[in-house]
Order: sequence, then structure tokens, then C-alpha cells
Amino acid sequence: MIRTCLSSENLMAVAVAICALAVWGGLLRATAAEPIGWQAEGRNGAVSAGGAEAVAAGIEILQAGGNAADAAAATILALAVTDASAFCFGGEVPVLVYDARRQTVDVIAGMGVAPRLATREYFAARGGIPGTGVEAAAVPAAPDTVMVLLERYGTMRLREAAGPMLRLLDRGQESWHAQLAATVRQMCEAEAQAADRWQGLRLAADCFYRGPIARRLAAWCEANGGLIRYVDLAAHVTRIEQPLHVSYRGYEVYKCGFWTQGPYLLQTLRLLEDFDLRKLGHNQPAAIHLTIEAMKLALADRDVYYADPVFADVPGEALLSEKYAALRRPLIDLTRASLEQRPGDAWGMQPLLGEEDLRRGLGGPAQDTTTCVVADRFGNVVVATPSGWSGVQAGDTGVWLGTRLQSFNIWEGHPNCIEPGKRPRITLTPTLVLDRGRPVLAVSVAGGDGQDQAALQAVLNHIDFELKPAESLSGVRFGTNHHIGSFRQTPPELGSLLLHQEAPAETVEALRALGHRVQTTAGALWAPSAIAIDPAGGRFWAAGDPRAGRHAAAY
Repeated sequence: MIRTCLSSENLMAVAVAICALAVWGGLLRATAAEPIGWQAEGRNGAVSAGGAEAVAAGIEILQAGGNAADAAAATILALAVTDASAFCFGGEVPVLVYDARRQTVDVIAGMGVAPRLATREYFAARGGIPGTGVEAAAVPAAPDTVMVLLERYGTMRLREAAGPMLRLLDRGQESWHAQLAATVRQMCEAEAQAADRWQGLRLAADCFYRGPIARRLAAWCEANGGLIRYVDLAAHVTRIEQPLHVSYRGYEVYKCGFWTQGPYLLQTLRLLEDFDLRKLGHNQPAAIHLTIEAMKLALADRDVYYADPVFADVPGEALLSEKYAALRRPLIDLTRASLEQRPGDAWGMQPLLGEEDLRRGLGGPAQDTTTCVVADRFGNVVVATPSGWSGVQAGDTGVWLGTRLQSFNIWEGHPNCIEPGKRPRITLTPTLVLDRGRPVLAVSVAGGDGQDQAALQAVLNHIDFELKPAESLSGVRFGTNHHIGSFRQTPPELGSLLLHQEAPAETVEALRALGHRVQTTAGALWAPSAIAIDPAGGRFWAAGDPRAGRHAAAY
């Protein structure tokens, strides 16, 4: 009877509805067959992220028929529970999306702006921008980022993508778990007022930014010393932007814009392309030295030039050009480590900036943030870097606010000086690599200023050394604090070289002989997640660094 009465289109709608009910009711569980580990292979889809249950949420959605955007939305929402100390619902989440249907890469600019009361004068009078507390909160970006991800690239509603998150919250023990569950359900109830999926997602977003939740958040902030007001929330928009990219050995590497630190990875690749890293050898002293020295040059430019391009005039074309890289490349001494910060003159196209006052450094490691990488059988890929930490809970909403304003400075005239309505230059920096127009590697990293240092090594390991993610991410990693810190602008540790303690003793000694100030560490040295993809063979290799509590699953 159903076959004779329903069109094929309606049959499809029924099938989707049945799948949706299964997800909403928690009937499909990725963890039913086996526990979530740190690496996985599959042919239908893959997820790599922080908490195991967040990975399971993404796999659940993929198995229910959702695409990478649906699964990434579910994973991000679940991470606000499983990785709550590193990512909060009131935080931020830059996203790169490869849309297989359109064969394009887009940026969802999931970073909120400084509130209207967050002026340079306000924070200068207080001695700087605090690293904790309510004053350092930017306008929350994560909720609307998830809505945009679903409405523009997904197939599901919020209530479906939020199902795994709500199950986690419902069994949680903290008071904010029940409160955040009530807030998310209020958004789902607003969504249900519309029959159309797109309109429903907009209603859910409006509930948070322009409706009752916004008014409660704003009232709490005003009563408790925060700077966010209702007008800041109501004015929030999530920008869709073109990514930045460079070619590296025939591959196209994509990053978010200069409001993130991501472009310095692209600058580093430009500098490295004229060298034969494969010949130098994976993790051999000469290869580590060369990579670190190239990163130092790119990081110096980051600290001088990078900022929100809506407010600042960033010489982006010059910074990413082959000509500029050719000018800067001779500054790399293959026999000696640099102990100086050496930004270039991107406006004047000179290898070194002459203004000593702009070359000042005020760096240090930071651990924050979590990771999310998803690929589906349709060819779509989503890579996101969710963050938000050290903030406060906004009353009984259950929404925690982040402290991202601390990534601004208060140096008058600097491109990244705080201004109302401006995005801070953040460390959050997803990475996507294409080969002949199709994704082959997606990387997300947690860990402040080390994010692109770990991401760069994942890219080099894939392209130059042909390593799969499990071998790449679990191996020895290295980095530097030879830069201005992105959190409260802490001073650089000139010449520093951070190295996993598993590195051979002879490697450590060779690097010290080159002048590097080597510090070995037993810690994770940042927390990468990655998925490698074979488009022709239809295979996925997912992994996260097990030392950092990253997880991965595929099917």
C-alpha cells in the first residue's frame, strides 16, 4: 500500500524521518560494537576528535545517514560536554568545509567579536586584558556556527544533531549539565515552530542570540561585571569566507584567514618548498632544524601583521607570495639556530623589517581547545577547532563563556589591538589538504601557539614522508616558543626548541650543537587529530595523538 500511495520523494522523506527518530531516541550507537580507540580505518566515514563519546556521536550520525556536516555538528556539540574544560558552548569554533557537490572549500568564521564596551581604554586602565573571568569573554560564536554548518552544508535539524549531546548532559552530575540541556532544548523547541529545516535552524539561532536566552545572558553579564550586552548578541553574524591557500609540492593546503594564526603555516610551506626534506630524513636533526628556522620567520610575521582583516590592513597577498618567500628564505642558516625575532617588511618587500620597535616580543605554551575532523562517504570533509576555556558560567543558562579577548593586545597602533566589533587574532586553525581538487588530509590541533606547529608536521609527514596519521601523530614532535604568546602577549623564549623525550639522544645533542636551546618533554606537546583519505580507493585513516587523549573511529 505504501509503495502505491507514496512518491519516491515521499518515500525518501519517510526513510529520513525513521533515521532521525533512531538518532533522537539513541537507538544507533557507534560504541555498541567496540570501544573508541585512538586510530581507525574504514570505507564509509571517519571521525577524529577529543573525547571518545564525542567521536561516538559523530559516528552515530554518519551511520544514521547524515553527512560530514551533520556529524561534525553532533561532535562539536558533544565536545562541549566531554571536553568541557577545553571547549565551552559559549566559545568559538573556526571551521573549514569541503563541499563535494560544489567541489569548494569554505571557511565558517566561528569567532565572536569584542563587545561594544570592550575598548582599549577600558582594558588599559585595568592594566591589560585578563586571562580568566567574565571581562575577557567575546560574543559567543559556537552556537551559531553549528547552526550555519547544519543549514548550509548539512541535512539534519538541530534536534537530531544535538541528540547525543543531550544524552550526555542528561546523565551528567554537574548542575550546569541540566541547565545547558534546558537551554539547548529551548533552542530545539524554537526550531520546532518552523516546518522548513532552514527556517527552523534560524529560529534556534535567534532563540539564543535575539530571544529569551540572549536576554538572560546579557542580564547576567551586566549584573556580574561582564561586558556583553543584548545588542552585542543580537548583532552577531557568522561570516562565510574564502580560505587562504598555497601550493606545496603539487598539493593545495587551505587555512582560515589572517584573523587566525593559520596563514603562517602557509608561509612556512613557501619557505620550505625549495628544500628536499625527504632527503634530509624524517625527524633527523637537519630536517628539524630547517623546519624550526622556517617557522621562526613565519611566526615573526604573524606577530607583527596578523589581525582581523575587516579592521586591519593586512599585507596578505605579499605575505603568502613566492616573491616574499624568496626574499626571506636566505635568512635561514642551515648551520646555526637564530636567536632573534626577524619579521620581514611585507609592505616594502624587504627581507627584514627595519623598525626595531615593531620587532619587540612580548610567547609561551598554552594548552586549551579541542579537535574535530569528519569525513563521509559522499566526499565531504569538515575540520574544526572548537575552543573556549577559563571563563565563567552565565547564571542558570548552563552556558560557559570563554576568555578569547585575551588574544588581543592593547598596543596602540598594532593591527591586533582590541576594538569593539573586532575579532581577536586567534590560534585556532583547522587545516585541509587537497590533491587534484579532492581532500586527502584534514588536521585539527589543540594547544595554543603550538597548533600550527603540530599541524605543519602532520602536513609534512603526509606529503614529504608519506606517513599515515597513526604513525605521524604518535611519533616524535617538536616545536618552539620563539614567538610572542597569543595569550596575554607573554615574552618569547628565543632559540627555544621543544622536543619529545623519545627523540634519540644523538638528535638532541646535534640540535644543541646547532645552537638550539632544547627542552625535552614527556608531555603530549599539543594534541592533533587527523584523517587521511584515499579518494580513489575510498579509504579513511583516522587517528589522534594517544598521549593527548585524542580518539578516532571509522566504519
